[in-house]
Amino acid sequence: MIDAVDLFCGAGGLTAGLRKANIHVRAGYDNDANCEHAYTVNNHASFINKDVQEVTVEEVKNWYQKGSIKLLAGCAPCQPFSTYNQGKDASLDRKWPLLYAFQRLIKGVKPELVTMENVPDVTKHEVYHDFVASLKAQKYHVWEGRVACADYGLPQKRQRHVLLASKFGPISLMPKTHNIHVTVEQVLKKYAKLHAGEHHSSDPLHRAAKLSPTNMARIMLSTQGGTWRDWPESLRANCHKKESGKTYASVYGRMKWSEPSPTMTTLCYGFGNGRFGHPEQNRAISLREAATLQSFPDDYEFLPAEKINFKAVGRMIGNAVPVILGEVIGHSLNIHMQEYR
Repeated sequence: MIDAVDLFCGAGGLTAGLRKANIHVRAGYDNDANCEHAYTVNNHASFINKDVQEVTVEEVKNWYQKGSIKLLAGCAPCQPFSTYNQGKDASLDRKWPLLYAFQRLIKGVKPELVTMENVPDVTKHEVYHDFVASLKAQKYHVWEGRVACADYGLPQKRQRHVLLASKFGPISLMPKTHNIHVTVEQVLKKYAKLHAGEHHSSDPLHRAAKLSPTNMARIMLSTQGGTWRDWPESLRANCHKKESGKTYASVYGRMKWSEPSPTMTTLCYGFGNGRFGHPEQNRAISLREAATLQSFPDDYEFLPAEKINFKAVGRMIGNAVPVILGEVIGHSLNIHMQEYR
């Protein structure tokens, strides 16, 4: 039996996926108190609202059942490793030394298994290479690689870096499961129609953000996969009229029914924040639709109905490990343990 503790657990995407693979996740740690409802209600695991830098080795050890295989999992916040910070040394960023905190806990807890997920650009930073070197110095076998989540059935063009480590022997991620990718149409066509600013009576998360008159005029002239270049000059944003803004064609765009969606971000509910326009309806995708594109099930709760707001829920959805990817990681660990039992 594999027991897990999920560091930087957020709303529980990784935990939910690991649980689908029959891994027993005992607890999750995160410093965002808004995530507690989503994590505990959906995953029936303990949530500890605490900065991982303050977590002790002993408290993590206490979560594991006697005789279990220990898995320590985590997805440190990716802000310091994103393309916005290319060229900077994340180890010098005083706000985000979180991989070093993860590294410290691995050294103390000594789990048999470790997994980490992050943006692909994490590999460009010294802190990541220090993390891998520490694992290898502790005699872990390490697999690491860039994963196209669409290859495993996620209806999204999300690329992530995944690391697996084991004390037992060589380990790897399971082979891809989908040669033909799941499309936006296959997962979103079922949802009831909405107008901008409305929410559905039976699902408080199926709600779409309001649009200004200008943005309503823009989306009405937008086509699937098109850009703001299709609009008349009078509707174009001032920033796009400048030389520096002419290359940013993916904002104010509609998704295409026939393809996976773009990567969900923390602002995925906003028409002007990326290609987050609904393929047909004159609105941005709803929070529920964004969660579905992250492979959360339809009954996944993020906040109590009366407390739902776009900013908080959007942050949880965009920051989450896709549930499908968590499940793939879990199955990969199970396959590995079957080989070495």
